[in-house]
Amino acid sequence: MAPGARGGRAAGPRPRVQLAALVVAGVFLLIGVLGFIPGITTDYGELRFGGHHSDAQLLGLFQVSILHNALHLIFGLAGLVLARSVAGARVFLAGGGAFYLALWLYGLAIEAVNPDAGANILPVNDPDNWLHLALGFGMVALGLLLSNQAGTGGRLDSPADRR
Repeated sequence: MAPGARGGRAAGPRPRVQLAALVVAGVFLLIGVLGFIPGITTDYGELRFGGHHSDAQLLGLFQVSILHNALHLIFGLAGLVLARSVAGARVFLAGGGAFYLALWLYGLAIEAVNPDAGANILPVNDPDNWLHLALGFGMVALGLLLSNQAGTGGRLDSPADRR
């Protein structure tokens, strides 16, 4: 294949791992924006910067705060930047998925120990926890399963190929 118009990667379809990273990043950007829209975020007047005292809920279900929404926006922007390369897309999906699994454990720990503790800087509730679990596993799966053959000419490489 011929190089792209800017002399970058060869022209052709993007690897699936990059497309998945772009879609996931776009969803995070959308969620971050929707968290600031009254009506889509219920009890918008109760939106706080951070902590468990923010009673605003995205779609009337997921507890959010200004910090929570801003993190979604930053995560989405990082995903757009990282999705420009196969390696970056892998890092965004697999690493971001691991981050969301850790966030799921954080939410479980906060609810089990003391939801009103000072460590509860991101408002999370049961629906948030289940969503973080699903996002974590889904992103890790996408990052690992879609990238097996990306960048290797359609075959998995072996140590002998790396000379």
